[in-house]
Amino acid sequence: MTVLEQLSKLSSAEEFFQFLDVPYEPAVLHIARLHILRRMGDYLRNSSTEMDEETLRANLRMHLAQAYQDFVSSTPLDERVFKVLKDAVRPKTQRLIALLVPGERHNS
Repeated sequence: MTVLEQLSKLSSAEEFFQFLDVPYEPAVLHIARLHILRRMGDYLRNSSTEMDEETLRANLRMHLAQAYQDFVSSTPLDERVFKVLKDAVRPKTQRLIALLVPGERHNS
C-alpha cells in the first residue's frame, strides 16, 4: 500500500502525526487540528508532485511539521486558513447603488 493510500485511511489529526512520526503537544493539536491539516494541504499543493515513496513520506512529514509550527506560536484566528476567517477581516465594500426599502422616502 502506498503512503497516500495509507494516509487516506487515517481519520484523526493524531493519526496523521503518529503515522508521519511528527511530535506534537496535545493542547496545540486540540485547538488547531483542522487548521494544521488544512495548512499542510496548502503546503503540499505548492510542492512538487513527482517523487518516490520515501521522498513523498519525508515531504509529507516536513509539511506537517511546518504547518504545526505555524500554530505553535500563533492562533487559528491570526493565521486565517479558512475562508470564513479570511472574510471576517475583509474590508466591507460600499454598495454601488442605494437599496430602497418599500415605504421609505429616498433623499437625493
